[in-house]
Amino acid sequence: MSGRPSSYDPAIADIDIPESLIALERAAWAEQQAGALTVETAAAVQQAITEHAKAAKVSRYKVETAVKKLVRHPEPEPGA
Repeated sequence: MSGRPSSYDPAIADIDIPESLIALERAAWAEQQAGALTVETAAAVQQAITEHAKAAKVSRYKVETAVKKLVRHPEPEPGA
């Protein structure tokens, strides 16, 4: 899966999300779904989002929105 959503969303269309950040959010989402989200996991995701936003010179909010959309609302596979 690439770090770019396949459908156009003006809020996140031009944000490149590294796979490492997607993996962190997937782990946090899995923990949250299981009712076992830890402070450490949540903090790691937030720190990674903040660092990526700063490095990419993009709004932290936009990065977080893009990551959550990719993980929590993925585009269906073609033909699915």
